[in-house]
Amino acid sequence: MHSLKLFRAKGVTMRFEKDNGALMMYHNGEIIRIEAWGKDSFRVRSTMLGKFTGNDWALTEEPVKAETSICIEEEDHWVGDGTIDKREIATIVNGRLKAVVNFAGIIRFYRDDKLILQEFYRMYDGTLSQSSRCLKVVSREWKGIFGATEYQLKLKFESNDGEKIFGMGQYQQPYLDMKGCELELAQRNSQISVPFAVSSLGYGFLWNNPAVGQVTFAKNYTEWLARSTREMDYWITVADGPKQILANYTDVTGHAEMFPEELMGLWQCKLRYRTQDEVLTVARQYQKEGIKIDQIVIDFFHWTVQGDWKFDVTYWPDPKAMVEELHSMGIRVIVSIWPSVDRRSENFGPMMEKGLLIRTERGAAQTYDYQGDCVEIDPFNPETRKYIWEVCKKNYYDLGIDAFWLDNSEPDYGVYDFENYRYSDGPALALSNMYPQMFSRAFYDEMSRISDKPVVNLLRCGWAGSQKYGNVIWSGDIPSTFQSFEEQIQAGLNMGLAGIPWWTTDIGGFMTDDVNDPDFRQLLIRWYQFAVYSAVLRMHGDRGPYNIPPLDNRDWGGGYLHTGQPNELWSYGEENYKIMKKYYDIRISMHDYIKGLYEEAHTNGSPLIRTMFYEFPEDEKCWELKDQYMFGDKYLAAPIIHLNEFERDVYLPAGQWKLTSTGEVFQGGCTVHVQAPIEYMPVFEKV
Repeated sequence: MHSLKLFRAKGVTMRFEKDNGALMMYHNGEIIRIEAWGKDSFRVRSTMLGKFTGNDWALTEEPVKAETSICIEEEDHWVGDGTIDKREIATIVNGRLKAVVNFAGIIRFYRDDKLILQEFYRMYDGTLSQSSRCLKVVSREWKGIFGATEYQLKLKFESNDGEKIFGMGQYQQPYLDMKGCELELAQRNSQISVPFAVSSLGYGFLWNNPAVGQVTFAKNYTEWLARSTREMDYWITVADGPKQILANYTDVTGHAEMFPEELMGLWQCKLRYRTQDEVLTVARQYQKEGIKIDQIVIDFFHWTVQGDWKFDVTYWPDPKAMVEELHSMGIRVIVSIWPSVDRRSENFGPMMEKGLLIRTERGAAQTYDYQGDCVEIDPFNPETRKYIWEVCKKNYYDLGIDAFWLDNSEPDYGVYDFENYRYSDGPALALSNMYPQMFSRAFYDEMSRISDKPVVNLLRCGWAGSQKYGNVIWSGDIPSTFQSFEEQIQAGLNMGLAGIPWWTTDIGGFMTDDVNDPDFRQLLIRWYQFAVYSAVLRMHGDRGPYNIPPLDNRDWGGGYLHTGQPNELWSYGEENYKIMKKYYDIRISMHDYIKGLYEEAHTNGSPLIRTMFYEFPEDEKCWELKDQYMFGDKYLAAPIIHLNEFERDVYLPAGQWKLTSTGEVFQGGCTVHVQAPIEYMPVFEKV
């Protein structure tokens, strides 16, 4: 039975209703639903279309059963003519989280009865208490899109002075705290929108909507924008600290699998190994050097043309034999797969005819133009996912290939005119942020079905919940500069707080003009030292100068495209090799510790690289730090992020800390000054 109450006040009609433990509200054609969704958490949805879509988006896991209490009651309100009128408010409580909705539909959230978040509203409603009431600004602004069923939606919240906001995925900028930032909610090469925010006020907020848009964490208000959507959908949780907030979030969006032990060491990659002989030569040399590599990566244009998804037999005559030899050395093999299909590809015609490619709203059918006239796949279509898996299984997986590098997975559009693209499930404006996740599922779903081993694929992008689909996400095609290195630290820490624990970078950055430049080599060492204390240790990069001739003169196939300079540990001179070998040994010595960190990631969503406040939430100083981090709960890492910097300050929280270079023990609760010669990145072990 529904419990129903109606009221009318000065022309406003509001209806509250209880529905199986959820609070429903109806007003001016809008339907709002607030319901318990896991521990101390609510899911809030709204629509102007008469019913909800039923899409769960990132909220794929069955939430823990929670008991709610709902109260609908009347309050006295002064109205404009000086009289008192009765107005109704509704309250719903789930554990420590309470939502209060007033007669105008404005929602306020309370953690342990303390206000933490409230909708922004500046509208005359018959009271004398509303500030700036003639502005006519409402919290939820729905604007119909001409000729479509979708709306543009803006949702505003009051800004909290002194609040800090973290997470939200990966943005190429030097800021860890997102307060004061405007972020595009869209996927691009090196930009990853994972719209989960962690607040210093003790709550987490998921914008559960894959639409292209933006969020503004301004000083005067916070605004979320979806450029094309059918409903508002967000999730909010409260807890004592960021660790429990992330655990609550992981419980409703999915847990990462347990990362395989055999991949916790070194991954070797470069742009690009052009032949199977090059791959085997590198692997044999590593074996000769006594360095175990866990995985070797075969990059793009090992194929004929984009969309053929197979080796060019001219340069890869027997990939099965190659894989077998690599496996005999204990090396797994991963190959690059792009979602782009060249018109010259043998798969273009069948895929276009079957409607398996992205459609353009206007103009020619083209979405990507690097090294070919291409249209990218539509992974929202289950038939597309089936088609590409069957091709890749036959041409790669059945040959023994272990995993897939799903590159360009945003996808990397030639022009980011999202309004011109359409998928089988709807317009790109409404769905694009889920594209990389759907692309990954073409492989994850099938690989996990036919194998009992954890699936680990490499992607350049992801979305909320991507952690449950075997995604190692790297930070994209970034420049080889110290500025970029600093930005990757912020990106990695925020990706972890957005629920993505398997995150990595191209060591040394992706784009290098001259590998012989001493400044680059210094950057490479500092980046490598950081990478040892991160989730995945992976060598990769496009290394100039580009003076290596192509293998042939064709304009297609595995031989014509350029390759970069060598990128193995020994490629940068004897002194640098000594440093990298020493840090490789450090990585291997931490194997059991790193395994424990991956177990935490699997169990409660904790990232491997953590902001200082993640481990020390009671220390106010830790909420300000962005140039040092915790590798798990034991090691404090202080990367060197400036050229020719050989010493630095490090803040140590309360407790005792041992400097790993000297064994000297420091008392925490203060800042210390330490030396950082090129051979050493300052790392402290908690005693």
